[in-house]
Amino acid sequence: MAVKLLLLIIFFAVMVGVGVVSRKHASNVNDFVLGGRSVGPWLTAFAYGTSYFSAVVFVGYAGQFGWKYGLASTWIGLGNAFLGSLLAWVVLGRRTRIMTQHIQAATMPDFFGKRFNSNALRIAASAIVFIFLIPYTASLYNGLSRLFGMAFDIPYTACVILMATLTGVYVILGGYMATAINDFIQGIVMIGGIIAVIAAVLNGQGGFMEAVGKLAQLESDIPVTQGQPGAFTSFFGPDPLNLLGVIILTSLGTWGLPQMVHKFYTIKNEKAVKTGTIISTFFAVIISGGCYFLGGFGRLFDNPAIYKADGSIAYDAIIPQMLSTLPDILIGIVVILVLSASMSTLSSLVLTSSSTLTLDFIKGNLVKDMDEKKQLLVMRVLIVFFIVISVVLALDPPTFIAQLMGISWGALAGAFLAPFMYGLFWKKTTPLAVWASFITGVGITVSNMYFKFIASPINAGAVAMIAGLVIVPVVSLITPKMDAKRVDDIFTCYDEEVYVKRKVALPEEDK
Repeated sequence: MAVKLLLLIIFFAVMVGVGVVSRKHASNVNDFVLGGRSVGPWLTAFAYGTSYFSAVVFVGYAGQFGWKYGLASTWIGLGNAFLGSLLAWVVLGRRTRIMTQHIQAATMPDFFGKRFNSNALRIAASAIVFIFLIPYTASLYNGLSRLFGMAFDIPYTACVILMATLTGVYVILGGYMATAINDFIQGIVMIGGIIAVIAAVLNGQGGFMEAVGKLAQLESDIPVTQGQPGAFTSFFGPDPLNLLGVIILTSLGTWGLPQMVHKFYTIKNEKAVKTGTIISTFFAVIISGGCYFLGGFGRLFDNPAIYKADGSIAYDAIIPQMLSTLPDILIGIVVILVLSASMSTLSSLVLTSSSTLTLDFIKGNLVKDMDEKKQLLVMRVLIVFFIVISVVLALDPPTFIAQLMGISWGALAGAFLAPFMYGLFWKKTTPLAVWASFITGVGITVSNMYFKFIASPINAGAVAMIAGLVIVPVVSLITPKMDAKRVDDIFTCYDEEVYVKRKVALPEEDK
């Protein structure tokens, strides 16, 4: 117990210390929200990865999808790495950095407002962010109660309040730079922790081959497999179609999440883009691939502790049950791992929510004249506000919030992914097409929550994203175009000539 408490104290002290040291990087709005657009590749890549993977993934999703799909759930982790990280950086990274700086956009709603010359779009986007990030923020505390109860016998309430308070302190003090530095430290903890945990869990089952052999003997309860054994060690698992839906939502979804795309706004230079792409991909392979790979062995730990009173599976209990037999020092590392994952994502979400509400909703709409000091003060107050709301919801979550939490990714990505991507690449994208995507993305995911025309809310989110990718170009072709000169002026940012050394780019022709 002394070792575990010491690890916690050191961890929290480092987090707050980084916030204090980073205060000088949070003296104006640009620095507080964007880190002065001068964040290097390692910090950016780890900020992206740690915002991506939270306790929801490690405790909830890994347990749930590992139980359903067995070792095939590892495909979700690989999809997150190559679609959600590598391809996102390649397709969106450079263009996002260039255009957002050119039009001076600091948030995703700000991008929609300036790219499409519509304050109404900015306000609507900020409202969507506010509504759907709040329940997602509250969900980050899921699973912590079981882990802390197992490791420390500390009440869940105390755990949630402590984590939220310390996160709030370093975000309020140091803004984005404190968040990025702490994300890097937390990312290192997550990498070391997941490797140690996988090794320990497999060793407890007699090693990798022995564990796979045991898993292969289990009969599947998925109807399509007709109860045959071996489904949980097969290449695509017992339910490939629903597995694909999970991969699409959790991988392509990041392309439209404001807290993820925001990382590209802050990149320092070209080298940071290239290096960050590689680092982010490897980070995702280790963390996400490792989490889902670990979850794939969940059925080997089948016992009464993972069942609810009505006989259904308590998915959040699967991973804690797997870890309960580990040595104390490893349990301490796991708790720090999950805290790292949760605090890094929480800091990103509250910073995104507070900056969006301040810059895109309050400034210029509710308060006409807001100088730098007022904007910083309001953002810091709103960070406290969002953290308090998330704590209240996490301590006593009403049913509708639990449902809304499950569809928040689908609603945000369904609304934003298509118009953001087309807005970066295609001059003919129109404001009405953006409205159509907003309505479709939110409409599909929210209506499905009540009418359940798609059985899985995850598949509903995937459908919303794909629908947006079709609707935006179709609506753009049949609706009034934007002023051509204004659009051309925006896209000139890509045509600006820059000069680089020969070792960076080959010449067009040899002289």
